[in-house]
Amino acid sequence: MLSTVVSSLIFINHRGLIEIIPESIRNLWNEWELRGAVMVSLSIQMVLIVLGNRRKYIARDWLAIVLWLVYLSADWIVNVSLGVLSNMESTNKNGLLDPKYVIMSFWAPFLLLHLGGPDTITAYSMEDNELWMRQLLGLTVKFGGAFYVLLRSWMGSPFNFLALPMFIVAIIKCGERTWALRFASTDQFRKSMLPRPDPGHSYAKFMDYYASLIAEGNNVSLEPVIDEASIVLGQSCKAVENSIVPDAAILHDAAYCFKTFKRLFADLILSYQDLKSSRSLFHDEHMTWEKAFKVIEIELGFMYNLLYTKAIVIHDYRGSFLRTISLSSTIFALIAFFIIDKPSYSRIDKIITCVLLFAAIALQVYEMIVLLSSDLTLLWLSKHKNLLVDLIYKTICYIQSWLQPFYITPSVNKRWSNCIAKFNLIRICLDDKPIMFSGIFRFLCIYEMLEKRHFKVLDAVSPDLKKLVFEQLLVKSRNELDISISRQLCAQRGDQVLREMGCFDKIGWSVKAEFDQSILLWHIATDLCFYLDVNKKSNVIETPICKESKSLAEYMLYLLVMCPFMLPKGIGQIRFQDTCAEATQFFQEKKDISDENKACTALLEVNTDFPPSQVKGDRSKSVLFDASKLAKFLQSLETEEQWTSEKKWEMINRVWIEMLSYAANQCGSNNHAKQLTGGGELLTHVWLLMAHLGITEQFQISKGNARVKLVGS
Repeated sequence: MLSTVVSSLIFINHRGLIEIIPESIRNLWNEWELRGAVMVSLSIQMVLIVLGNRRKYIARDWLAIVLWLVYLSADWIVNVSLGVLSNMESTNKNGLLDPKYVIMSFWAPFLLLHLGGPDTITAYSMEDNELWMRQLLGLTVKFGGAFYVLLRSWMGSPFNFLALPMFIVAIIKCGERTWALRFASTDQFRKSMLPRPDPGHSYAKFMDYYASLIAEGNNVSLEPVIDEASIVLGQSCKAVENSIVPDAAILHDAAYCFKTFKRLFADLILSYQDLKSSRSLFHDEHMTWEKAFKVIEIELGFMYNLLYTKAIVIHDYRGSFLRTISLSSTIFALIAFFIIDKPSYSRIDKIITCVLLFAAIALQVYEMIVLLSSDLTLLWLSKHKNLLVDLIYKTICYIQSWLQPFYITPSVNKRWSNCIAKFNLIRICLDDKPIMFSGIFRFLCIYEMLEKRHFKVLDAVSPDLKKLVFEQLLVKSRNELDISISRQLCAQRGDQVLREMGCFDKIGWSVKAEFDQSILLWHIATDLCFYLDVNKKSNVIETPICKESKSLAEYMLYLLVMCPFMLPKGIGQIRFQDTCAEATQFFQEKKDISDENKACTALLEVNTDFPPSQVKGDRSKSVLFDASKLAKFLQSLETEEQWTSEKKWEMINRVWIEMLSYAANQCGSNNHAKQLTGGGELLTHVWLLMAHLGITEQFQISKGNARVKLVGS
């Protein structure tokens, strides 16, 4: 069979040399290589522009994989195409400039235009922003190659001049992308938020004045002067209350907060006045949990646009001016293309050129629709109230409603996925179904990654969970704003709840352990308590506080397994695999365990009078039966006076929210920013909410601009 295939691929040419691929196929490849590459480059741009912004609110693996592939392919296909153009023969057999090369050289600025990328995605990840200088150097080389192609094809015909306006468009697009990458790089982003150098009041002049007063025989004393910065509340002004734009007030609150709190993403500190102003906004009686989380998600949407799109260069008058030049230049090139005489060019090349021109216009129009639909545009519209603004907004709404069924316009109302991923340890250990094609995946060394994703469950963040988190954080932040109090609140990881509930002496060990160990202990214990109440047919399992406790337990385990970089350093991966191994072994020994309910019942039946570490030693890091011991204690609380099942779940829920808050504060700002491209994380929203409520260590202690003045008598 193999010899038949090989013999079918071997050909002998007229010189007697063996050829693997026949000449006819090679000629066909040479004829269509550049044409195909240009169309592929255009297709990549269409995928990027439509899907680029959707990763902000779609937490799906397929989207991340598709975008990763097309993002990396975009530069590669441009390099290949320019290389083919540079190596093509520019003259025909008669020594004259080949018309085919002339029209194909016109495609070079379109390739550069594609290199500039769409507005909806400039960087796939944070690391791309750091490489903006490499991007600039690469663009310089590619522009040089494109100009070289243009010079080789130059014969002074009208068709040659058509490339010039397209080069202008390409320069604008590539310049915008490079500028956006540069601004979003760590150094430049931080530098943009640093205040101007402030030497303060002249100490030398102050002392000279002091000396002159003393010389005049005055009794001089110092009197403190405290200039309290004015607290500017972000509460909506009356001008936006009647705005035609929905949620205009929330947009203004978010924009106000974002100007200050974006500093957190650059690891800069906030002033005392900033936090005091924010706390007054979030502690206002009109601030509900819905509004609070809406403000947070709009802020994080602004942050995403700043780091991963061209928002920084297109949302101003200069951006609008450059958009006008780009669109008008492309339309001019299209009109001129139809006017000039071009009989010597092949029909297929003229069709491809026409497609490139129409597509360039269509993509720019689409970018304008996305621009007009953005929160920043809606914010601007809400500040102005006249007939023109109303007409613009109604036009935007009409275009969106018309295009929405085609799934080509991003949804204005979606700013993050509003989802959390979940892992359940017992469910993983009971599921013995192998992944299809596991042998191939093991060979490619990606089996473990796929196995973990196989058990991941994506679920919506319920309103009840948001409400519980907001209310508990609101209560914690009632104290006066003080750095020492904030540090104490940030360090709480369940211990404070246990102290308040009188259980710290009994089970304080479960929260004093390493954080990854505490997550595993409370995850398994929560599961065991849940199924015990299921067996008792208790009504508490239908309550939000019980359901959301289980959701948080599974979400925190997901972070431990799949996103350990978002949690404090530890050996969570080792503990997780050892615990899974012990649980799997235990379930296999029992043999009759078929579901989670029976598994939890069997675990609770094991006697845990002796600590597992005392019996087994410290070789295995499993916490399976330590968690069983914790669950037994939690269940035993119901037998005590004044303890009910509802109170037990209230404590479990509060412990989980404290753990969630602790993890959110411990996670680095850079890691929070990275997760914005995967649909967002609840952990990031909690982190920013905590900062707004003053539960953060990133603020200075000073309460005012304290100074003194001289008082003479």
